[in-house]
Amino acid sequence: MNDRLPTSLWVDALVRRVSLGGASAFVVSRGDRERGDVVVKVNSLDGRAALLVPSPLMSESRSFDWLPVPGKLVPDDEVEELVRRRRSYDPDLWVIEIEDKQARHFLTETVNSEQLAPDDRTNS
Repeated sequence: MNDRLPTSLWVDALVRRVSLGGASAFVVSRGDRERGDVVVKVNSLDGRAALLVPSPLMSESRSFDWLPVPGKLVPDDEVEELVRRRRSYDPDLWVIEIEDKQARHFLTETVNSEQLAPDDRTNS
């Protein structure tokens, strides 16, 4: 995931940030402790979600892409299908699920296409 930091340590830090922020985070699937990729599912607890995945275009700094619709929350089952597909071809994949009514992701890295309007983050 990152040349400087083992994936397991990065995941632990994310889970801690989520907890300190008053939300919940769960490690749904553990991958390679040192180098596994991480996807982050953001569950808004109203049947909608988004998936944040490492950007294939990242250069020196790490960034994530917002899927399946950039900047939007979609029905949870659409996101679950994306997770299932990714896990089917990447056995070292870490899957982290964040449950937060405001749909915060708590990542410190850049999230591409992150343009949620306040109404999209809260229950409709």
